[in-house]
Amino acid sequence: MSNLVKWDPFVELEDVSKHLNRIFGRFPAHTEPDREVLTVADWAPTVDITETDAAYLIKGEIPGVNKEDVKVTIEDGMITMRGERKMEKEEKDKKFHRIERSYGSFMRSFRLPDDVDEATVKAEFKDGMINVTLPKSGKSKTKSINVSIT
Repeated sequence: MSNLVKWDPFVELEDVSKHLNRIFGRFPAHTEPDREVLTVADWAPTVDITETDAAYLIKGEIPGVNKEDVKVTIEDGMITMRGERKMEKEEKDKKFHRIERSYGSFMRSFRLPDDVDEATVKAEFKDGMINVTLPKSGKSKTKSINVSIT
């Protein structure tokens, strides 16, 4: 059995635009309200978002960023990860020939699903990864009602 997905050409166009912006180091200022928000920043870490029966998990790659330079906040139904990767200072006996890694500030924001228990969200920073666990509250946003037909 296969699932049919309605094709939306504008979503594909937006994906191509995001890909090209990422290649050229530019990020859009905003997207649609129910989609991820990318804010203008110096760079943006890549993330994976997964779901289990108990929680959602956001894993972000932020190598070279110090724990003290990372902040995770929840406000108005949005979770925001922000921070900064500082560039090494050139030393007298060391010259840089190529710099390909991105430096400066970053910020990623995502709309929280309705069933997230905001009071129990946990963030962990280890080995250049930020792992944010968003436990589910158990409240279902769908309700089933039996209707009798007469």
